[in-house]
Amino acid sequence: MTPGSVSGSKAWVETSMLQTLLSISILLFSVSSMLSVGFAFTPRDLVGPLRNLGKVLRALIANFVAVPFLAYAIGQALGLATPLAVGLMLLGMAAGAPFVIKLTEAADHDVGTAVRLLVLLLPITVIYLPVMVPLVVPGVTVSIGAIATPLLLSMLLPLAVGLLARAWLPALSRRLQPVAGTTATVALVILIVLTFVVNFREIVQLMGTGAILAAILLIGGAFAIGFLLGGPDPSERGVFGLGTGQRGVAAAMIVAAQSINDPDTLAMVVIGSLIGMGILFPIAWRLEKHAKARVWDLYDRTLTGRG
Repeated sequence: MTPGSVSGSKAWVETSMLQTLLSISILLFSVSSMLSVGFAFTPRDLVGPLRNLGKVLRALIANFVAVPFLAYAIGQALGLATPLAVGLMLLGMAAGAPFVIKLTEAADHDVGTAVRLLVLLLPITVIYLPVMVPLVVPGVTVSIGAIATPLLLSMLLPLAVGLLARAWLPALSRRLQPVAGTTATVALVILIVLTFVVNFREIVQLMGTGAILAAILLIGGAFAIGFLLGGPDPSERGVFGLGTGQRGVAAAMIVAAQSINDPDTLAMVVIGSLIGMGILFPIAWRLEKHAKARVWDLYDRTLTGRG
């Protein structure tokens, strides 16, 4: 065996290990995030507000009409190569991701609203992608089961387990909730670092293709769409903005890897996930400062009698 082949084999093993660790961190983050939410809420807390038809319609229009149209318009305006344009469309069409929980916590907004939005968007995404992707990429078929199974096992099932534990074992749930929350935070940090490291070569290769600019425009535009359609309440607008800006990367990756099978399409989805975290966390921190400013202003008005 030549030194070059040994070096190449070692690099392959290291990359494989990092990819395995990345997969574990993604699963750990999703499961612990949803468990944490389940430990903290009841089914009525999460499902009750979904009866507000106006909010539901605004969320659906934002995520499954306006953002996909925006993704198409950006791809056309920038003249993206077809595989990249398809990846951008997958990001535009896929909604619902557990990252929105941490984003909402960072913004100091109502996590319950974020989870309700997530519970609404995930099942719609599972149905929406198999219908819409063949229209965007003729000849491609998408299996509902291929999308639904990992989302069910990593998100909705842990949420259900947490909700049941909250109902039947409330004392244990109160003790486990902060543990699950801390685990999710640690897993998120590891996930972000590993995503960048594992996909660094693909990111560099797409420099100058318009992919990064397209992802920035899509994520920023999606946040703006959600924020504008979020209603009159400032906190709810923020959650809608973050929930719409954070696209359903997991579902988009499944379709890109299993149905499209083009490395540039998958790389576009990965870049979108990194850009999303890079843009939305600073926005969330900015929203948190505005939220604190509103609280202090209300407190000041109350004390001075100006409110």
